[in-house]
Amino acid sequence: MKSSLTKTRIRYSETDQMGVVYHGNYSQFFELGRTEWLRSLGVTYKDMETKGIMLPVISLNCIFIKSAFYDDVLTIKTILKKEPMVKIEFDYEITNQNDELICTGSTALVFVNSKTMKPTRCPDYLLKGLGF
Repeated sequence: MKSSLTKTRIRYSETDQMGVVYHGNYSQFFELGRTEWLRSLGVTYKDMETKGIMLPVISLNCIFIKSAFYDDVLTIKTILKKEPMVKIEFDYEITNQNDELICTGSTALVFVNSKTMKPTRCPDYLLKGLGF
């Protein structure tokens, strides 16, 4: 399935007093990976929202394997799990500059019509961009 790689450097503000990345930041790393994955298809969250589609997260899982530290360069691999229908699911692998696995994770998001606030099918333009 379609995947993408996104790099980010850990800023001081993302660490705790020991210089270790605060665990709550990993959900933001996953979001960064997702938004750049979409952008690689020529789609942005802003475009989707303009067209009446929102994508709230309905589940998030993260397994911590090794600590990441201030000034590390992380690579976020974002992998589409399967063809999106009403929801879209991703797996993630985050590695550091030494290619060491830092964490793995997954998210599920649901396509929501912004007017009705009801779940809806994945937009055709996204399916087409994915080759479905």
